[in-house]
Formats: sequence, C-alpha cells, structure tokens
Amino acid sequence: MEAIKVIVADDHTLFREGLSELLSTEKDIECVAMAADGEEAVRLVKELHPDVALLDIAMPKLDGIEATRQIQTCRPETNVLIVSAYKYEYYVMACMEAGVSGYLLKNTPREDMVNAIRMVYSGKMIFSREAADDVLRRLISDKSKRRKNLNGLHKRELEIVNLAARGLGNKEIAFKLSISEHTVATHFANIFRKLGVESRTEATIHAFREGWLDVDKLE
Repeated sequence: MEAIKVIVADDHTLFREGLSELLSTEKDIECVAMAADGEEAVRLVKELHPDVALLDIAMPKLDGIEATRQIQTCRPETNVLIVSAYKYEYYVMACMEAGVSGYLLKNTPREDMVNAIRMVYSGKMIFSREAADDVLRRLISDKSKRRKNLNGLHKRELEIVNLAARGLGNKEIAFKLSISEHTVATHFANIFRKLGVESRTEATIHAFREGWLDVDKLE
C-alpha cells in the first residue's frame, strides 16, 4: 500500500523535527518534507503534492490560515490538518472557513495525532473537541435567530450534512444510508450548489450557523 505523503510546517524546530520523527515510525505514513514558515509550506505543496499538510497557525511570512487558503486554491486535493498550541475561537473558526480538514492541539496524544492524519486522508474531518466546542456552541446558541429556510435542502441532503459533521466519509455515509458512494457524491454536489459553498467543511459550518445541526448530538 502506498504511504500517505505528509509535509510538516512549524517554525519551532524541535516540534517540527519531533513530529517528523514520530511519523517516520509509521509504515503507512511518509514525511516527504518540512517547512519553517507558511510560504515554504505552500511552495512544497505545489512541488510535492502531499496528501496531507500539517500546519501550525502562527508561522512567519504566512500564517497557517492564509497558507490553508492558498493550498485550497492551488492544490485542493491536499488535506490540511492544523496542529496548534492555541484554541482561540477566532483561530478555529477562521481555519474552518479556510477549508481545513482538521484542527488539533499540540498536546494531542501521539496515537491520536497519527490516526487524525489517516482520517483526513480518507476524507473525514477531525477537530479537537477542546478547541471546537466553544465555536460550535456559539454558532448555534441564539436559537431565536435560527432560520427555518433550509435553502432547498431535502431531508436526505440534510441527513448527509449531519453525517459529514460527525466526521463520516463518503463510503461510511453510503453504508449508513444504504446508498452508493456515487449517490453520496451527487448529493454533496447538489448541497454545495444550493448552499453556495465549495467544501464539506463550509457546508457543515453553514448548517451550524443556521441551527440545522445540534452539537450535542454529534458524539
């Protein structure tokens, strides 16, 4: 099986090299390059086409949020996983809107970090509960402002958005709903068109903002 190609971008040498060394012990993951700043990370993504880019938030030249935006533009096939020491609402929300596939804190246990890479590679989203809870609760806290209009989404499409918010990939959603993966992909295309978004992450954020999903039921 071909290894998952990863680049690690962090301006702290010890963390960057330590994470790279950690990944080198995994048979199915290969760290193909390291970057010390956001600009270098974007350049390496363009050159090496990694499957996953692990980015810090606070980096010189280009922060992790802007680097994510540029990666999404030039290489959307590369899944971005943020690994940060910060859990500020602004950072998490900005990363979600930029199109990241996941957001973990730097104190995440080793095994969870490695599994997160595998998850985003397979098309899932993973966000540290500690970092994302406040953001999600804030998005749905004001029930009086919830809109009843579902932007034309059908019941099945809303089910799919709900399952995507729980981190399920297309294959798992297809199994859960007893439909084909092709049908799931078609539903996502229709969802994106109706909501005016371009990714599963954006669709999920939109659903939380409109109050269509309940964070307490996403376990």
